[in-house]
Amino acid sequence: MTESIMYTKNNCMQCKMMKRLLAQKGIKFKEVNVDEDAKALEELKAQGYRSVPVFFSPDQDPIVGFAPNKVKDLVLS
Repeated sequence: MTESIMYTKNNCMQCKMMKRLLAQKGIKFKEVNVDEDAKALEELKAQGYRSVPVFFSPDQDPIVGFAPNKVKDLVLS
């Protein structure tokens, strides 16, 4: 199974809220900070994403932004 990844940046309130929510739900993920990883930022842009957080989980559609309803669906899957 591929691990879940969340792209974030510094001083991003939505990123902080999403990380907190995922932790509360017990969802583990690797965090990639695009302020610190220029290659990751370019990869996100190449995929058409223009904002963070972006959460990628195996066998799920990406979650963009702070989306508690989509995290709930992720937990139920």
